[in-house]
Amino acid sequence: MTWWCAARDTAWTWTWQAYPGVWILVAGLAAAYWTLARTAEDRAPRHVRLFGAGLAVLWLAADWPLGPLGAGYLVSVHTTQYLLFSMAVPPLLLAGTPPSVLRCALLARPVAPLARALARPLLAFAVFNVILLATHLPAFVDTLKATQIGSFAADMAWLFAGLVFWWQVLGPLPELRPLGYPGRIVFLLLNVFVPTVPAAFLTFADYPIYALYELAPPIGTITAVEDQQIAGLIMKTAGGFIIFGAASVLFFRWFAREGGVEGTR
Repeated sequence: MTWWCAARDTAWTWTWQAYPGVWILVAGLAAAYWTLARTAEDRAPRHVRLFGAGLAVLWLAADWPLGPLGAGYLVSVHTTQYLLFSMAVPPLLLAGTPPSVLRCALLARPVAPLARALARPLLAFAVFNVILLATHLPAFVDTLKATQIGSFAADMAWLFAGLVFWWQVLGPLPELRPLGYPGRIVFLLLNVFVPTVPAAFLTFADYPIYALYELAPPIGTITAVEDQQIAGLIMKTAGGFIIFGAASVLFFRWFAREGGVEGTR
């Protein structure tokens, strides 16, 4: 049974395919959320909406057609999946989880040491960018994307890296010493530079760097090099837009807060 999207050596068709592993993951997260959050006193309607949006984007990124297209046909879709898993789904899931639920899950004795370690900005920066670079190496992509387990591991690595990254930006628990607004803005802007490395390779390489996508059955008239260049532009422009957009929101919130404080003096 094909339970998760992986590379295939057959010609692409727009015939719908079932990937029950994706459904189980989304349903499991929804059930866990409902079990833990339905009685939380600090749960608000916006929490449910945001978490639901996060699950919807997760489903979109992992299931047909983006899942199989990104796993073995188009590196541009692969890059789009990376951005959805790491830059779109995590902030929605975190913002949609009531603080009391996060506190119960992350500050329990077995998990608390790891949560406190990953809440440190330097370690979070390293984890996010190491996973980014490692999962875009040709050896990694060509090997793991060819198997369902490997493709699942790559997707979950992106999701984990995104959760670590966005925790620094959202900082919902004071017990984990979140950064102030200036620190969050600096953290975001520092993460603009490392993605430039794989984006540059994808955009400016004169030949396909991934054998998986070079040898995949073609889709339409797009060549492997053109597809790769589109992937590089997506990584650089869309990723940069998200980071600069989040930094701008934080800056204006910081400005409004400081203005409010000054106004009360």
